[in-house]
Amino acid sequence: MSKFNPTNSIKTVNRSGNQAYAMTDKAKLVTQVLTSFFNEAKFYGDNSEELVRTLQAVIKTDPAFVASLAVVARREFHMRSVAHVLMGYLAHEPEGKPYVRHTVKGVALRGDDLTEIMSFYLATFGKPIPNSLKKGIADVLGTLDEYTLAKYKGSGKSLKMKDLFCLCRPLPKDEAQSAMWKRCLEDKLAVPVTWETQLSAKGNKAATWEALIDSGKVGYMALLRNLRNILQARPRNIDKVWRTIADPEAVRRSQQLPFRFLSAYKEINQMADSRALEALEDAARASVANMPRWDGTTVIAVDVSGSMGSRISAKSEVRCFEIAVMLGLMANQLCDNSIFYIFNDKIHKVAVSRKTGILYAATHFEYGGFTNMYLPFEKMITDKVEADRIIILSDNECNATSTWGNRKPVQVLADEYREKSGRDIWVHAVDLEGYGTQQFHGPKTNIIAGWSERVLDFIRLAEQGEGSLMASIEAYEWE
Repeated sequence: MSKFNPTNSIKTVNRSGNQAYAMTDKAKLVTQVLTSFFNEAKFYGDNSEELVRTLQAVIKTDPAFVASLAVVARREFHMRSVAHVLMGYLAHEPEGKPYVRHTVKGVALRGDDLTEIMSFYLATFGKPIPNSLKKGIADVLGTLDEYTLAKYKGSGKSLKMKDLFCLCRPLPKDEAQSAMWKRCLEDKLAVPVTWETQLSAKGNKAATWEALIDSGKVGYMALLRNLRNILQARPRNIDKVWRTIADPEAVRRSQQLPFRFLSAYKEINQMADSRALEALEDAARASVANMPRWDGTTVIAVDVSGSMGSRISAKSEVRCFEIAVMLGLMANQLCDNSIFYIFNDKIHKVAVSRKTGILYAATHFEYGGFTNMYLPFEKMITDKVEADRIIILSDNECNATSTWGNRKPVQVLADEYREKSGRDIWVHAVDLEGYGTQQFHGPKTNIIAGWSERVLDFIRLAEQGEGSLMASIEAYEWE
């Protein structure tokens, strides 16, 4: 089985000065990419510059891996801005250029992915633009219809969709496409019927939303973003919105990061509409409804320390510890039997069940204090817990001394639990901030990273010997 981290890890210190293990550049890059909105502050500082250094080092040694990571980040973990950054550097570095044209197709899931990739490249490196990037963007431009060109034309942006035609010079396949592109260049594309254009033209009124909802043209993400508007307008067919949001198939197709449900929940929580809140709770549960269950006893330990209190972006009200709680409760949905802890410099066992409100709970925990990652293992030893696995959701910045006087890496306590309990448990450490070190290593250790429920898939895969997150990236294929 391919390991995320090498067996013989080198000891180092983490951001808070405590002992930890170093990561390989590739492993570090994965954690940084899957837990970052580029150029956004974190508790221990914005790690974007370090991400770029790691990225440049990996491109020099394994550009194919970076190409796969960019597509996995965009398609499987639904990260946008950081995937665009990977594309920009892949296009700029000589070793990455051969992979760019094909990779653009894998990353560009929406029309504005193209303009964002090009905008990042020009803002970071300027001209000339590499031919590989121009050809990759030109390939995708050739697949876009008029609705998409108009929807993502980029009004108010410094780089517009029509600018891509001038920069990349795609060749039309026929006269009809040539005429459409000419309309794009002349700003004469047909105005698309979107929620933005309709609200702008007709206002946030019941009749406007009734028509939009009945049209079936409002996407899932648009519904989440507009729940407050919809509740204020009170359209007669509002029940269709709740059915769509709660529909498991719609949830699957939408590819939303779990915290998007939490953002919507927090936005409308004060409006006291039980149907809306219940629909969002159902959507959160639906995210993991089809995942295989885990047998035995699973310990879930969620870090609610002060360093987990940073917002995931300047524009978001969601904090890192809330994502940890969400993912922990989603994991709980998959357990035959579970023990749920929250910890900082103290530890508390929390009574949860599959009926526990995932979003409600995430908004009702508090954060603060030091990160004492030793505590879950001390608790398991003291209480003689018979566990088959432990899932730790944290920023991995352990900055406390064990209450038993131990300042060695937390791995020491994990091994002590194994020895005293006689249970050779799996340790699944879910990194939610990507600071570049790890607290665990060795056999039956699974280092995962990301804000998506997809991280939970790699618990089962690792235990079945079917591969790790790193292995899945290395083997990833796309059309």
